[in-house]
Amino acid sequence: MPLDSDQLSLSPSSLDSSCSWRACGAEEETPPICQQRELPPSLSPAPAGAKRPMLEASDVAPRAATQQVAPARTRADSKAWLNKLLYFRRTGVHHLFLQDIAPDREMRQQKPELIPSGKMSMVHTTIEENFLEGTLHFLSEFVSCQHCPPKDTVSYLIRQILLNSRRGEILKDTYMLLMKIQMLHPANAATVGWDWTLLKYIMEDQEKPPGRLLFLEYVVQTLEDDFQQNLRLHLLQKSIAKKVLSCDMCFSNVKEVVEWLAAAVTGVGFSQPRGQPQETMTSLAEARAECSSSAPWPDCTDQTEAAPPAFFSQKVMLLLQRMLSIAVEVDRSPNCSSCKIADVIFPFILNIPVRSQREAFLNTMDSQLLRCKVLELMFQHSCEVPTNMPLSLAKILYFLSHSSVLLQYQEEAATWERWDEMLQYLSLLLLSYQNVVLGHLRSALSERMDLIIKKAKPKLQDDDDITQLDIHLNIEDFLSRLQQVLGEPFPLQIEEKVCMLRELLLIITAT
Repeated sequence: MPLDSDQLSLSPSSLDSSCSWRACGAEEETPPICQQRELPPSLSPAPAGAKRPMLEASDVAPRAATQQVAPARTRADSKAWLNKLLYFRRTGVHHLFLQDIAPDREMRQQKPELIPSGKMSMVHTTIEENFLEGTLHFLSEFVSCQHCPPKDTVSYLIRQILLNSRRGEILKDTYMLLMKIQMLHPANAATVGWDWTLLKYIMEDQEKPPGRLLFLEYVVQTLEDDFQQNLRLHLLQKSIAKKVLSCDMCFSNVKEVVEWLAAAVTGVGFSQPRGQPQETMTSLAEARAECSSSAPWPDCTDQTEAAPPAFFSQKVMLLLQRMLSIAVEVDRSPNCSSCKIADVIFPFILNIPVRSQREAFLNTMDSQLLRCKVLELMFQHSCEVPTNMPLSLAKILYFLSHSSVLLQYQEEAATWERWDEMLQYLSLLLLSYQNVVLGHLRSALSERMDLIIKKAKPKLQDDDDITQLDIHLNIEDFLSRLQQVLGEPFPLQIEEKVCMLRELLLIITAT
């Protein structure tokens, strides 16, 4: 999810541009970061001697940089990266650093060491004096490809600065420093500086710290990087995601992500940035218009200290959807995991009162397989006589012939609008199902790699064998049924969606 690159940049001294882009140093032991415990308002732990400022309640509009174009790679490297993209195509948030620097093989193979104690004593002095600018400056200077900060220092940056400061410049530099550390020394299950208890506290406490959105972006980045690294090593069982987002091991955490997502979509039980009424700033474009592109980022935060509610909610939705997508993939059976998560999501969908909110929930889903499961549950619920056949093209035609308007929502809407929404979701289900079949998304990632490398044909079911005659008969039957309900002529939106659904079905059966 690229953001504004011209608004978020550390001072030149903060970046060590002579370093290669990544150094590996995975630890073998993985502590139980899924363990739950109460967290005090000071968001401890923190390094000894560190002063702990109290939480602030206002938000700062976060910015991040767009990813730069990477340099040309060898043919072998390009093939490896292509395969990686095919295995797991989407990413959470993009790294902001060193994208245009070619990897140094010798540097990459050298195991990094901790920052020397002499230099760390300077950092500790600034921490004891609560001199945040000095702490960030020294760490930015000392972090390099060869040297990484201790875990407790990373934890201090997260808990005591990113989640406590309300100053835009401090938040920006802290986030950039954390992302630089993550780029050069990706966190693993043993070295990650956050845990689920902290994330839960930040997401659910009504007095949100101003850096909470930056923190959520950082969390998703650590999950994504570690997932990709362990995917390449065939060691997903050692990943951070396995410890905190496994449907087999920590399904209660996944349920909490669904609850946060539903709250972000509906605004019910979800704390918007304080001091920013919905009507004052309803879009990111309006917020950007108030902040001159030539003005530095801190000046912009002086004008509007909190992120626009719409922007904040949209960003949270995208990040949480990415977490759910990782939860689908991290265990051995994506099909089973997606069924479990869909069963949790479905009751929330039933209670979403506004169509635009339902569409936002479904359209932002990062996992095509999960979207298929949720839509299938919705159409099953709307059928007077549900069918037991597995999801297939024939079942989608069955939904067309037997579904009524999907759900009795709380909002008042014309009958044709409900049918219009039903047709829209049926086309979305059809497209998602095709992506699932063509991408082998029901297979485990390890098996999917082999299937893609071998260019295996999609595994079709008997019920996927439908003819163009089946399509025409079901469409005509649906139009006759709709004529009895709506009369003629149909609204233009209905005609367009019926034509789109027919064309999609004909294209699929012709391939």
